[in-house]
Amino acid sequence: MTDVSYQNQTHEAEASLGDYFALMKPRVMQLVVFTALVGLLAAPVSVHPVIGFASILFIAIGAGASGALNMWWDADIDGVMRRTAKRPIPAGKVTPDEAKVLGFALSGMSVMMLGLAANLMAAALLAFTIFFYIVIYSMWLKRATPQNIVIGGAAGAFPPVIGWVVATGTMSIEPWLMFALIFMWTPPHFWALALFMKSDYDDAGVPMLTVTHGRKSTRVHILVYTVLLVALAVGTAFTAIGGPVYLAAALILNALFLKGAYDIWRRDEAQAEADDYKVEKSFFRLSLWYLFLHFGAILAEAVLPAAWGIWA
Repeated sequence: MTDVSYQNQTHEAEASLGDYFALMKPRVMQLVVFTALVGLLAAPVSVHPVIGFASILFIAIGAGASGALNMWWDADIDGVMRRTAKRPIPAGKVTPDEAKVLGFALSGMSVMMLGLAANLMAAALLAFTIFFYIVIYSMWLKRATPQNIVIGGAAGAFPPVIGWVVATGTMSIEPWLMFALIFMWTPPHFWALALFMKSDYDDAGVPMLTVTHGRKSTRVHILVYTVLLVALAVGTAFTAIGGPVYLAAALILNALFLKGAYDIWRRDEAQAEADDYKVEKSFFRLSLWYLFLHFGAILAEAVLPAAWGIWA
């Protein structure tokens, strides 16, 4: 469906602030805020609380701008897929043009204000992240290749790097380890979702791996990427951002994640349909906790020594 046809629809109701906020993908914003905060606090340089708060706020606004622009561009397929049919644009609450204007306005504001609050390198990274998510992923990769979620996952992996650069103004290996953790986590996370969303991506014409290579191949890919992710996640425990707390969390979480990927690999579609994709749904839910708890452990390694010094 084109933008014109959407604009010609009669709105079901006047758009509320909640509808405009929904355009910004608040759940994604939560992950962006948390991982950026971890990147900022894990850096070996302290940041003034006001600068830190302002920087995280502008990173969050930049993420929201990306969400609004993504919904503008994907309005046609969002109306086809069950998972996205109730979003503000296909639901008739907001027009594509309104989402586009909001997205571009917030993008410019967030980048400019982050540059003023923190530094130009952090602002440049935020600008590149927005560009990557909208142009490289949404406009190009998503509808062009089954590697869409693999390459496009980089967009969601930049926030901890931006947070680190806010604090230090420089690059180092540690934020890129956090980047790699999100980057490698993204494919199995989304492929598990694609398995139990069944025909959504087929109906929308999105070349997700389940559509182009089949469900059996997708199960194999989930296992392969999970094995690589496990090696990366556990290995990170022995770097500057790791430690005993992170190692304990990583060993438990990755054992569970690897078992879940193995269970998905050994199933066929008949078994999955028989129990309504119970294993796949469980793996997807675990994947949400997986990333949150890994970054929580990195945060703990960063703040516990300082807290212990205060109380010692």
